[in-house]
Amino acid sequence: MAMDQGDNEVETGAADYAVRVATSIGAFTAEEWSRLHGTTRESENGYNPFLSFAFLSSLEESGCATPRNGWQGNHLRLETTDGALLGAVPCYLKSHSQGEYVFDHGWADAFERAGGQYYPKLQCSVPFTPVTGPRLLVEARENNDAIKAGLAAALKAVTEKYGVSSAHLTFLQQDDLEVLRAAGFLHRTDQQFHFFNEGFSSYDDFLGTLASRKRKALKKERREALSSDISIEWLTGKDITERAWDDFYAFYMDTGGRKWGRPYLNRTFFSLVGERMADDILLVMAKRNGRYIAGAINFIGSDTLYGRNWGCIEDHPFLHFEVCYHQAIDFAIERKLKVVEAGAQGEHKLARGYRPVTTHSAHYIAHPGLRRAIADYLERERREVAMTSDYLEDHTPFRKGELPLNERASSKTD
Repeated sequence: MAMDQGDNEVETGAADYAVRVATSIGAFTAEEWSRLHGTTRESENGYNPFLSFAFLSSLEESGCATPRNGWQGNHLRLETTDGALLGAVPCYLKSHSQGEYVFDHGWADAFERAGGQYYPKLQCSVPFTPVTGPRLLVEARENNDAIKAGLAAALKAVTEKYGVSSAHLTFLQQDDLEVLRAAGFLHRTDQQFHFFNEGFSSYDDFLGTLASRKRKALKKERREALSSDISIEWLTGKDITERAWDDFYAFYMDTGGRKWGRPYLNRTFFSLVGERMADDILLVMAKRNGRYIAGAINFIGSDTLYGRNWGCIEDHPFLHFEVCYHQAIDFAIERKLKVVEAGAQGEHKLARGYRPVTTHSAHYIAHPGLRRAIADYLERERREVAMTSDYLEDHTPFRKGELPLNERASSKTD
């Protein structure tokens, strides 16, 4: 292989491939990117909106994911020797570990205390987006396994050639993980909470799977969330106006400023995704006294609703749960979507019908000593994550011994 960034070249033992590093998604054409698995609704293996050209280009063009913010585009292009695209990896050269949701600050601190330099590093992910999806992207007509193996080798080669400490691929699908583990990447696990739609016909149908006490608690919570004359609107497609974006952005900035100190996304980004992919966006907006007071943004995949950011300008009991979690379930059931991914962390989601799910990442650590220390840590961490997941699964609100939906008698309402 050869890597081309200026005059740089690196050999990895496969003469039939070339690796080029693009400093912007704009180095790909939209048509070229659309031929990669998972990037459009026409993809055979499902559509992930965060891998779309529209989403990634909006992050860069808005200034959210740029060198100034510590996200230098280093997107890998795997090509034939005559320049035809075979595969790609969305990848960034990072000068920090912010906006990733898989935390390696401890690794960086330990390495630098020992005299090493952890930053910059390669981060293969969607910026600011803790959502599982493809990372080793293959051109639809190519041999999937061979190209993914080529992309894994290319990542190691680029890491070594640049002299950076590491390469990290986060929120991986299982098939990508197996390829990377075979290539010598370390395996890390973490946990999220997802709702699974078992073919429910309504929210009440879903409630029928819960223990009686839990059903009553959620019904009461939903009533109280809207008790101050609050109504809920779903906005998608052409219904998402610039005025709606203004309102949502005010909510986002209020919550982001209080929780993190510096929100990652700017107002321009929301206008760009609203222009380019409005049909893939759901805004759940809460209204009171004729104005919006809270909202959450969701993205719509081929079979999954992805909950992302939330905010409010008025505090009301349980409104966060209603807007972010219950309404997402309502929408998924109505649209017959199979899964709701409600973002990172949050054991409070468990009581609202979201189940613990293990997430995966893979890490190539160049320094042998650091690699050994991290490998030992990850082995212990994986055991802890598995134990926690088992514990949480035993404490879900679902009725014990629940039958599959098609064998279940209709549950009475409380």
